[in-house]
Amino acid sequence: MSTVRIGVLTSGGDAQGMNATVRAVVRTALARGAQPYAILEGWQGACDGGDSIKKMEWSDVSSILAEGGTVIGTARCAEFRTYEGRHRAAANLLEHGIDHLVVIGGDGSLSGTNEFRGEWPQHVAELVSEGVITQEFADAHPSLIIVGLVGSIDNDMVGTDMTIGADTALHRILDAIDQLTSTAASHQRTFVVEVMGR
Repeated sequence: MSTVRIGVLTSGGDAQGMNATVRAVVRTALARGAQPYAILEGWQGACDGGDSIKKMEWSDVSSILAEGGTVIGTARCAEFRTYEGRHRAAANLLEHGIDHLVVIGGDGSLSGTNEFRGEWPQHVAELVSEGVITQEFADAHPSLIIVGLVGSIDNDMVGTDMTIGADTALHRILDAIDQLTSTAASHQRTFVVEVMGR
């Protein structure tokens, strides 16, 4: 039996905690005998292929827990919104034998991923007819297995207590309000504080 190959990507806006999630995915995959790959710059990396799909080892995710943003990069990818772009992404993923993906992102990223998952058999069949892959290889990768992890400060995902990024966002809001409180009290003023996110 061949080794399961798992791609991990961060897509859309970044959220604190994405690096911890990438680290967890990579190290859990390795501990379970799977081979993880980082897809750099989100779906853009999948569309570009080549060096944008990087094999990951244990040490590749060392010392990233405290870093903000995402060390594997993120981008909004107009190309992935087209069928042709998703077709290139399928070819590039299959070039590395990847048919399992962990996608860390928000609503747009996960909706696009779901559309791609639904199209996967069609992409595979077309890649066979184009001579890019063999029928035997296609038969070994009939479906795309997806795990979607919500990376959003909005904390608006049904069925979970906390999305990736929400806890840090709330703590930063509280820190800012705590610091403003003394200023407001000193000047006997009322402050209205607006924060982003839902």
